[in-house]
Formats: sequence, structure tokens, C-alpha cells
Amino acid sequence: MRRFIAACLIWIGVSPAWADTIRIATYAAPLSRNGPGLLLADILNKTPEIWQVSKRIEALAADVLLLTDIDYDRDLHALNALNDRLTAPYPHIFALRPNSGMQSGFDVDQNGWLGEARDAIGYGRFNGDGGMAILSNFPIGTVTDYSDVLWADLPQNLMAKDDPLRSIQRLSTVGHWQVEISTPNHPLTLLAFSATPPVFDGPEDRNGRRNADEIQFWQRVLNGDFGPPPNDFVILGIANLDPDRGEGRREAIIDLLADPRIHEPLPNQPTAHWPEPIGELRVDIVLPSTTLTIRNAGIEDTPIGPHRPVWVDVLSAP
Repeated sequence: MRRFIAACLIWIGVSPAWADTIRIATYAAPLSRNGPGLLLADILNKTPEIWQVSKRIEALAADVLLLTDIDYDRDLHALNALNDRLTAPYPHIFALRPNSGMQSGFDVDQNGWLGEARDAIGYGRFNGDGGMAILSNFPIGTVTDYSDVLWADLPQNLMAKDDPLRSIQRLSTVGHWQVEISTPNHPLTLLAFSATPPVFDGPEDRNGRRNADEIQFWQRVLNGDFGPPPNDFVILGIANLDPDRGEGRREAIIDLLADPRIHEPLPNQPTAHWPEPIGELRVDIVLPSTTLTIRNAGIEDTPIGPHRPVWVDVLSAP
């Protein structure tokens, strides 16, 4: 069952446009560890990598930041500790339990063992492995969590008809969230996700099919298949699919980028850098709706991890 989490709005105003631009960003920071509690320990011990991540977040100066690949714990101890490390901590933080590491109870990879990372609803070595989190300067309003939507229930899905997990397999590898951000004059909606890489499978192309459907899910939301679609929105997170290079069913991201309801602010610019033969790929996205005006956009360099922070400055259209 979808969860609806409401928060009271504390801003009052009816101006048709924001007085200032608002920076929306996503960053797949290297904040996943090999076991539960290890991220919190690294933050409390102020390891060099945590220091670098903190400085990168501060330099990004985002008003609203989606972190992906960050380990989740129920009471948000690690997220709070990371936020407290910042010179100016964000007043509002948010995270939900991800599908990654949530055991399915089935031997998904059919190797004779249960409870392994590949047997989870979304690949994960433990509950909460590699989740998502939001840091915001503005209050967080209503949240719709689509992470429990079954893959087989997605209209026009690519799931194999003989997939043995059709009755339980969720679409989201990590999560799909629709998050209302209460900006000074009117709400802005984040459509946040982190899709599976379309690799690490066999000729059945299960990960490739799932990756494509995780990306196309947002177009189904915009089409009204899951309730009234949002107005001013930003799709952001890790698509893990480049429209021109690398593996995967590229038509999924090509279709999303070409959707007339969406701006593409940084065409053909790589957002992640791996050693060859993978090389540079555009896999991290921040895509505002065409109801918003883009003032600026960019991709920041970072000394740690393959992913670069991606940001867009927006204001409401006149």
C-alpha cells in the first residue's frame, strides 16, 4: 500500500513566481558501505571520504538535494549525522526504507542459497543498502511512495511473462518517490528514483527490462496512470542508462528526454566517469518540467566516486 506522508506548510504567499531561483540537485555520493552501521561509524569518525563528501555538498549549494547510494537506517542516524557535519545543516531531511536489501524470500538468482544480495527485491547486501535521501532548505510536504508498485502492474511493462517472481517483484530497485517541496510561493514536486543498472544478468535481460520500466514509470505517472499528475515537477536521480553509449534499452531514456513535458538542460553531457572500457556515461539526471524556467544548469567535478553532482536552477514560468 502506498504511503502518504503529510507535513504542514509553513510558507504563505500567492506570488506567481519565485523571488529567487531554486537550485535542485542530485548526487550519487559514495555513501554505501559493506554492512549496517558502517556509514554512521565513518561519519562519526570523520573519515577523509566523509570530509570530501561534506565539502562537495556544501560547494554544490543546492536548495534541495537528492542523495542516492546512501545507506538507510530506520531512525535516520546516519543521515542526521551527515547533515550535522555540514557548516550550514539543512533544516529538513527525509528518507524512506528502500527496496534494496529487502529480502524477497526467494532464490532469485537460482544458485541454491537464500538471503543473498541478489535475492532481495532490489540488489542489496543488507536492509537499507544504497538508499535515497533528501536534504532541503524548504519544508517537505505530501509524499507518495510508489516503491511497492509491482513490476507486473505497470502498464505496458517489459517483465517476462514467465518470470517466476511476477506475483511479488516490485518495480523499484531502490524507490520511486513523489515528494512535494513547499517552496516560498507554491509547491514543487520531486520525482525521485534510483534505477538498477541494465547489466549483471543473462540473455533474459531481466535487469535491462527492469531498468527501462523504472525510467518509463515517470511517464506513466505524468500520463495519469497513478493518479492526478503533478504540475511543476523535476525528475531526478540515477537512470543508469545513457541515451547514446553503454548497455541497456536506450529507447527508454531517449523517450523520456524527448517528452514534450520535460526540459533537457544538459544534453549529451556525461555525468559519471568509469575506467575503460566503460568510460564516460550520462546516467544521472535532473529534468524540470516545461512549466518551469531554467536559469542555469551544470555538472560539478568531484575527487571521489564515479558520479558527478548534477544541478539545475529553476524558477516558475511567467
